[in-house]
Amino acid sequence: MKTIFLKYTIFSIMLSVCQKTAAQNSDTNKEDLSVYRITALKINDLINTKLEVSFDYGKRYLYGKEWLTLKPHFYETDTLTLDAKGMDFKEIALWEGKKKIPLKYTYDSEQLFITLNRKYSNKEQYTVYIDYTAKPDELKTKGGVAIKDTKGLYFINPDGKEDKPVQIWTQGETESSSAWFPTIDKPNQKTTSEISMTVAAKYTTLSNGKLIAQKRNENGTRTDTWKMDLPHSPYLFMMAVGDFKIFKESYKGKEVSYYLEPKYAPYAKQIFGKTPDMMHFYGGLLGVEYPWVKYAQIVARDYVSGAMENTSATLHGESVQKTEREMLDENGESTIAHELFHQWFGDYVTAESWSNLTMNESFATFGEVLWHGHDAGQDAEDRSRYEKLQNYLRSAKKGGISPVLARFHYKDKDDMFDNISYSKGAIILYALKNQMGDAAFFKSLNRYLTTNALKNGETHQLRLAMEEVTGEDWSPYFNQWYYQGGNPILNIEYGYANGQATIAVKQAQDSSVQTFSLPLKVALYVNGTAIRKNIVIDKREQHFSFDVAAKPDLIDIDVDKIVVGQIIDNKKAAAYLYQYKNAPSYYNRIEAIKFAAKDKSHEAQLVLLAGLGDLQDDLRALSIAAIDLGDSQIKDAALKGLLTIAKYDKNTTARATAIMKLAATGDPVYKELLHESVKNRSYKVIAAGISGLKKLAPNEADTAMTTLDEDTNKKVALLVKKFNAL
Repeated sequence: MKTIFLKYTIFSIMLSVCQKTAAQNSDTNKEDLSVYRITALKINDLINTKLEVSFDYGKRYLYGKEWLTLKPHFYETDTLTLDAKGMDFKEIALWEGKKKIPLKYTYDSEQLFITLNRKYSNKEQYTVYIDYTAKPDELKTKGGVAIKDTKGLYFINPDGKEDKPVQIWTQGETESSSAWFPTIDKPNQKTTSEISMTVAAKYTTLSNGKLIAQKRNENGTRTDTWKMDLPHSPYLFMMAVGDFKIFKESYKGKEVSYYLEPKYAPYAKQIFGKTPDMMHFYGGLLGVEYPWVKYAQIVARDYVSGAMENTSATLHGESVQKTEREMLDENGESTIAHELFHQWFGDYVTAESWSNLTMNESFATFGEVLWHGHDAGQDAEDRSRYEKLQNYLRSAKKGGISPVLARFHYKDKDDMFDNISYSKGAIILYALKNQMGDAAFFKSLNRYLTTNALKNGETHQLRLAMEEVTGEDWSPYFNQWYYQGGNPILNIEYGYANGQATIAVKQAQDSSVQTFSLPLKVALYVNGTAIRKNIVIDKREQHFSFDVAAKPDLIDIDVDKIVVGQIIDNKKAAAYLYQYKNAPSYYNRIEAIKFAAKDKSHEAQLVLLAGLGDLQDDLRALSIAAIDLGDSQIKDAALKGLLTIAKYDKNTTARATAIMKLAATGDPVYKELLHESVKNRSYKVIAAGISGLKKLAPNEADTAMTTLDEDTNKKVALLVKKFNAL
């Protein structure tokens, strides 16, 4: 699942240059920590779930008939407990062929307790038939930060009175599928499925697996049957109903389809078109081809989260649905990659408990990083993981205090969907890949996936797969990063005397946080040559010294940038200027620019001047926002660079930032540029032009707004308000 708080935009980077964000989702009290969250007990195992459902739009009800096939897990039993939230039951019986044997049951509005007709052994399967009504809108539910609501089944504009499509869709994670069908609603259960939906014939449906039948009914309805032959967890079940247009392509003979509102259907290829390439990349990387019969992506209105990796049928919130013009400013590629990687990590092998959510969400976030590197190069990969690092650090408390990644104590399941499970877990995986080497790392992932295929996994199984492949004990790494919390804060001081370069390192994290063991690479730049050394930081205070021919121009600690924490680098502007130009990894460039943004020295301004020409658009935008045009020595060169960006930059964020920077000078010579910007197709560029005119010629800004069509005017007005708040 992709959640909105994980998004890290250029504008949030600009804001964070001089600000620190308060910690989020990290507070737990001692009472909460006293509860150890065990994996759900298996008394019965789900085998197959067959559903026949129809909908009452007026009442917001689902009418369902279910045939649930199970078997005892190990011990014989004559009872069955199902999760079933807020339902009415018409009939519950044992189904034997065409014969129904009524069963006794009790119900407490959350769980259904059924007494079977006899004891069954784990070599016997049995099928329970349930005729029921689900009433999701009558449930008293409580959402969280990541998943805002938990009623499982949603009727969107069911009376058709609002200015939005009429839709139905479901959301199962964490345990909300049991709001629309009785089940054992735990991630360590898996079942095949067959779902028949009877809907108005004008509507399109989507569910897991393959569409195996469509039957026209005499009353103007149609019954669609979707079948999933491979087992998957109940929270990954999905249904969607509405007026969707389908764009179809294929990958290795499997259907790849995109379900969009008619207005956005012409842009399906632009929105989702990289999906087959992603499937090819991930399958090759993992050595496991895409495992399901098809892959569909659908966009729903009023969705309660970012997106959801339902097996073979991902559901996206409407933010991913854009016109070609809107995509000039941003796209949903990261989310699309994230949810697709879940089809392996989360769906094919599913975290056995919410405590092990890292086995789903850390991997999906890691998958985003890998895709960006494959698609757009190392800078894009490094940018993505740098953003994940910043996401995590902003969530940590002062002193590097943060919860454990594999967390067996939490207040609520929803608490697990945070920047620990997503961002921190992803960069922990990336650092592990760096230490292990790509070949061993991806062979280990293949071993984990193939050993646990269509079953459940936890962190220990990942570690064991890695140990089997490499022959090395990875317990120290997992103990440090998975089973203990917090992060290192490295305070670094550099020195040089008598032919020796020195590095003094202090682990400055809170005393309650562990002392970390960090194997790192260091590069000493001496007389234009980078001398590489390996060090291990494993004490609270350490000193390292190296014989060198001259005083280093730069010492680059953590060359590969794998520290999952904070480095306080006590370097001067001259060192950062040298770093930007001579050790130009993405991390080194952005750190140099962020330092220069807070430093008013001439050398710092030279960093920002160089940053105007950076190949990465976000670094150009950062440099534009921070450069001081009051420095007379660089003003002319800076203005020339800014004007070029404002007129010609292909990235609309960098371009808009340059337009506003020039307007902020108050020089009326830029009025023509601002008026030209209002004619651009990009909403951001137009908004930048309007925002600039409001400073230079307010009346002309108002006039320019009247020239825009209604849709453009509305979008631009929102952006202008946002720009003015920066």
